[in-house]
Amino acid sequence: MGNTKKELRSKYKTLRKQLSENEREEMSLAIANQLLKLPIWDKNYFHVFLPIAEHQEIDTELILHLLSGKDKNILISKSDFETRKMTHFLLTDNTKIKKNEYNIPEPVDGIEVPSDKIEVVFVPLLAFDKKGHRVGYGKGFYDKFLSECKTEIIKIGLSFFEAEDLIEDVHEGDMQLHYCVTPNSIYEF
Repeated sequence: MGNTKKELRSKYKTLRKQLSENEREEMSLAIANQLLKLPIWDKNYFHVFLPIAEHQEIDTELILHLLSGKDKNILISKSDFETRKMTHFLLTDNTKIKKNEYNIPEPVDGIEVPSDKIEVVFVPLLAFDKKGHRVGYGKGFYDKFLSECKTEIIKIGLSFFEAEDLIEDVHEGDMQLHYCVTPNSIYEF
């Protein structure tokens, strides 16, 4: 089994499907608890993805609770599949969330915040390697979004599974993570 993005995508989609609802919840909780150990809590603007249930993604609800408990500004995005652009909105008590045609939960509208205000971003991924490169769904949304952010933004991958040794087909434009957090480990790159 090779380690190209395509091969890793299919391997980890399969592994995720094998997790029970219960395991996913427990692992998501363990990941949220690990985040408390990271040196990020002096920051104010945090970008969080809302999970696509159909893709068995990490439940970030727990991370939202952590952040709101610490009075942080939480940003969630709306994705434009034509332009591959993400627009970020402040999550408040009044934010209405609705699934788009790809089953991604998104804010209907709200207070827009520019990318360059964001200080910490939690990045969804299917797999990652020991150098901090990730495999996403291949649409390039996050690469584009992160290229619009300040260079000192802290990028944190969240993964149910541990690191692969190496992703073979990494490109110039692929972003590198600063941390990746799994239920059992914190990787720092």
